[in-house]
Amino acid sequence: MHNNKNYPISLQETLKAKHNVYNWLKPTPLIQYQGLSDLIGAQVYIKHENHNPTGSFKIRGGVNLMAHLKKQGEKGVITFSTGNHGISIATAASWFDMQAVVVVPENNNPAKNRIIQETGAELIEAGSTFEEASRVVESLCQSRDLYYVHAANEPHLINGVGTEFLEIIDQQPDIEAVIVPVGAGSEAAAAITTLKTINPDIDIYAVQAECSSAACKSWREGTTLSSENSTFAGGFATGIAYEVPFNIYKNDLADFILLSEEEIYQGMALASYYTHNQVEGAGSASIMAALKIKDRLAGKKVALQFSGCNASPEELITTSQQPCFLNGQLE
Repeated sequence: MHNNKNYPISLQETLKAKHNVYNWLKPTPLIQYQGLSDLIGAQVYIKHENHNPTGSFKIRGGVNLMAHLKKQGEKGVITFSTGNHGISIATAASWFDMQAVVVVPENNNPAKNRIIQETGAELIEAGSTFEEASRVVESLCQSRDLYYVHAANEPHLINGVGTEFLEIIDQQPDIEAVIVPVGAGSEAAAAITTLKTINPDIDIYAVQAECSSAACKSWREGTTLSSENSTFAGGFATGIAYEVPFNIYKNDLADFILLSEEEIYQGMALASYYTHNQVEGAGSASIMAALKIKDRLAGKKVALQFSGCNASPEELITTSQQPCFLNGQLE
């Protein structure tokens, strides 16, 4: 079981990661939407990580990691995921001609499973939760000589993800607040590593599901804790806070916002209504988080992450039945 856990995570390493990332990816758009700006009462920009080839921000980390592993002579990787991380690792491995094994929980989002399999990766369905899938990977590592890519405690992933925040600063240097969803925590850790180093005055807010709130509870208590894990939103479906990203974001978040399942669905509907984008639950949660703290964001330049778009057909049907907001009123 190889790992790079002690590799540095820093702005300098993220700047180095740009070379690896942009060999394969283009910067994603940062777009201001007037309707959302009016609704929230701020200058609202959407960072469209949902426009990446895999439909989420995670491919940035995947590409950066594979570039390093290829240089180290690794032949293949194994990881656990509820979807977007697995898609990233499987896709990046295929681009670098490396073997990939992805373990997902049973009854995982079939749309995400299909994308993983289309890369040529081996998909294993085992365990009922994200954490149970991780334990299956740990046991398989004993029998397969593959690099174990942890979904959170992997510095190369965080350094690669940081490139999205460099793009925000490049396009809007005077951004004042950023809202990011938290599952395993790599995006929040990357936001703090890059943005807070460049401008300590930028407020970074995190958002998570009430039904899977381990990271939020850990942040409030100052130590890594576990919690129930029952949200429909795969990007939020982690039952514990992970050490490496937690140690980065634990002291530097402005606040942590929790959303009900209904609010997560409403965020998906608002994303579709105002931006004409199909976004998954965790991916659009930043909109509802912004609405809940709109008084604190009033008049500011705010960037909201659309971190992923790989929703299941069932989620899209439920989303289509949600009311949308117009001028602050339910339509």
